[in-house]
Amino acid sequence: METLAGNNKVQLAAFGEFLLRLHSSHGKRFQQTDGYTAWYAGAEANVCVLLSRLGMNVNYISRAPANDLATAGIQQLKSHGVGTSHIVHGGDRLGLYFTESGNHIRNTRVIYDRNGSSFTRLQPGMIDWKTVLQHTEYFHWSGVAAALSASAAAVCAEALEVAREKGMIISSDFNYRSTLWQYGKQAKEIMPPLLQHSEVAVADLDSIEVYYGIGTDKKLPLEERFKQAVEALTEKMPRLKTLGMSFRKVQDHQQIYLAALAHGGKYYFSEGYAIPQVTDQIGTGDAFTAGILYGLMNQYDPQRIIHFATACGTLKQSIPGDWAIISKAEIEELMANGVSGRIVR
Repeated sequence: METLAGNNKVQLAAFGEFLLRLHSSHGKRFQQTDGYTAWYAGAEANVCVLLSRLGMNVNYISRAPANDLATAGIQQLKSHGVGTSHIVHGGDRLGLYFTESGNHIRNTRVIYDRNGSSFTRLQPGMIDWKTVLQHTEYFHWSGVAAALSASAAAVCAEALEVAREKGMIISSDFNYRSTLWQYGKQAKEIMPPLLQHSEVAVADLDSIEVYYGIGTDKKLPLEERFKQAVEALTEKMPRLKTLGMSFRKVQDHQQIYLAALAHGGKYYFSEGYAIPQVTDQIGTGDAFTAGILYGLMNQYDPQRIIHFATACGTLKQSIPGDWAIISKAEIEELMANGVSGRIVR
């Protein structure tokens, strides 16, 4: 793992719920499983892990219970170099989610168990944002954090206000999860006021339509639909400078993972990679997001940013669990040579 020794500036702080994921073992369905494999997770934590592994100085901000389950997960974050000193402790339980593997015939399934978790009961004032965001360049959050409870959404607003005051670059992942919005508000009511602060965003066509009512012509190629979405979205998000989006499509009986970037008023596309086999696609979007943020923070040219981010998302699909346990050398190898399947000895 690369490190930035002696660099006291925090390149990015991310805020969201820390989770324990329980995955049905051996490809079995929920109704037949005899065991679960445990991984730690959370959209923003996933971004932090990859950025830290790539040598960036990052802090993860959350609320978790003071028990051994949470402590074990926080230790794992630390083992990847993620700063955890601003995780506040309180509440009784860590949020959970359960997953069941899909395949070429059947979809992957997710069941959330997050009601009443420490994070959902987070209240404004519990986190001293002016302190935890000192000397930080980027602030990253996602729609999942605002979906969990009215109080969590209020804390998002609180954090974003301080980030704006400090002149930070605000990054957001739209991350719409329909089953999480259960506290009496619709996503389209809550998300646009929060997203208006974003200079950098990652989204998908569905979430843009849910939050803003922006539709695209489904008869057009993905690249043209992306342009349509960007043109409409920039009118709703005047501070937006960079938008990334990844796609999946089937071509010649193979799944293709590809992506697009709007930056500085121009469009950039990555042809992507054929994915011969998916080990675990959960966390792919977070790895893609981390790749975009890494490219921006290291002043890559836009075409290299989207190629790099697409390679991050591609490699994540070969790894079980939510975290992209990969290196910069592996990313650059994929960018240079594509999917090879060769043995590295």
